[in-house]
Amino acid sequence: MDIGFIGLGKMGRGMAANLIEAGHRVTVYNRSPGKAEALVSRGATEAATIAEASRGEVVFTMLADDGAVEAVTFGDPERGDGIIASLAPGATHVSSSTISVALSERLAVAHAAAGQRYAAAPVFGRPEAASAAKLFVVAAGLPDVLRPLSSLFDAIGQRTFVVSEQPHAANLVKVSGNFLLASAIESLSEAAALVSKGGVDKQQYIDILTSTLFTAPAYQTYGGLIARKEFEPAGMAASLGLKDVRLVLSAAEQLQVPLPVASVLRDRLLTLVATGGGQLDWSALGMLADRDAGLASDDPA
Repeated sequence: MDIGFIGLGKMGRGMAANLIEAGHRVTVYNRSPGKAEALVSRGATEAATIAEASRGEVVFTMLADDGAVEAVTFGDPERGDGIIASLAPGATHVSSSTISVALSERLAVAHAAAGQRYAAAPVFGRPEAASAAKLFVVAAGLPDVLRPLSSLFDAIGQRTFVVSEQPHAANLVKVSGNFLLASAIESLSEAAALVSKGGVDKQQYIDILTSTLFTAPAYQTYGGLIARKEFEPAGMAASLGLKDVRLVLSAAEQLQVPLPVASVLRDRLLTLVATGGGQLDWSALGMLADRDAGLASDDPA
């Protein structure tokens, strides 16, 4: 299949590489130069423009936030350089970015008006999972839109969950999942600071928790990062974590669902970002908990 892939950050590079590995013809585009070289060496074609990346049957976007997705999708109407202006009728835009429910709804309407197809397929997993094709894909869209995409999802992930015919439902699942991850990180950080100040070794504490009460990968992964103070390189930057908590709060306000814990998480992540930790992994909430507890900390920020 002829596929365009826009957004070659830590997640996008791995996803595009696995599509190439699966035998698809992949054209890649990134707004900042240099990130396509490794993929070109593996058989990808580098596009000079968004339009060049949007000439295939499917174009994926894996971008940082709503602003980036809007800019790439809608482009400059006068120049006609966005995905909507470039994608052929009947071709599909697959948005794997973590974006707002509201933007996903807008994208569905805009693509339908242009005679194009649209599916939301955000993913759960860190960059190492993207490289290993071990992501979990949360997909939503009409059945005839999703059916031809199943082999593509199989190429990038270990399992696909189809949640709705309405694309924005996948984005709601994604932001709610990231809210739960942030909740786990914050509670782990607070508990680890508590026992550490009481004289218990953090790593031993995390080993106890993840061998007994909390054996889930989220606790194992983030508990280990907190115990080791391993906040760089960031798998998920704190600034992006803050963005995602804001997205879940926005969705909750629209649906009139109070999320009091999410409000606390927004303030905790905002504090981390405001004190210089925006580019650290969001598990650096553990560093913030240590600071608040008066514990000495090697501060990566």
